[in-house]
Amino acid sequence: MRRFAVIFAGVILGGCALKGDVRRVENQLTEYREETARADSARAVMLVQLLDDVSRLRNDSRQILDSLQAQRRALFSMQGAFRGEITEVQQQLVAIQELTGQSQARLTELRDRIDRRVQPVAASPSAAPGSAGVPQQDSTGPEELFQMGIQQLQRGSPRTARVAFRRILEEFPEHGRGADALYWIGESFRTEEPDSAVSAFETVVERFPSSARAPLALYKIGLDAERRGDQAAARLAFQRVVAGYPRSDEADLARAKLSNP
Repeated sequence: MRRFAVIFAGVILGGCALKGDVRRVENQLTEYREETARADSARAVMLVQLLDDVSRLRNDSRQILDSLQAQRRALFSMQGAFRGEITEVQQQLVAIQELTGQSQARLTELRDRIDRRVQPVAASPSAAPGSAGVPQQDSTGPEELFQMGIQQLQRGSPRTARVAFRRILEEFPEHGRGADALYWIGESFRTEEPDSAVSAFETVVERFPSSARAPLALYKIGLDAERRGDQAAARLAFQRVVAGYPRSDEADLARAKLSNP
């Protein structure tokens, strides 16, 4: 990007810019943006596959544990009535233990594969304290997904970030991170898709009206409308902040906006 800026500045300052030169620079900028978008899309697909693998692993592990517990209960109930068949039961237990060992080996192999695939995507020097950007548990929880999404936004990959935030809303709808995830989905749309940003912010207010994100989402709707020159929509959003959340910090900011027509 810096190379394009230098080329463009050199053409302008030299006083000899031709339409063809300007058009060439614009084409190069467009190609760069498209290449960045394609890379972001590829990372988003990879993250979806990763999270699906983790979900399947969680289900497989739960089934294996349920099977093991059922077999143990069967063993205890049969010991009194079928002492003559204890040898066969012991053989079944050995088979179960072998199955468990195979499952644990698969679990370790999949975790290593996940670490290798996630680390170059999620690692970030600005990760939250105590987090290396890679989930260390057997399953990816809402906190890990949220940090992953924030890190992707910081890396300039909004599509990949939205994959993580949406997974929180789908798999953990009652978790306290729901409002945060939905708010940051709105933030990820603000630059390129303002209508989608407004929709996400409105959903924050609708689904999480008591959260701290609700007045902030309304205020952002007002700021974006103001930036577009839609003063009527901006004032309406600011009025909603003041009416719905009069004691919030955003209400003070909204009042200042309303007092300067």
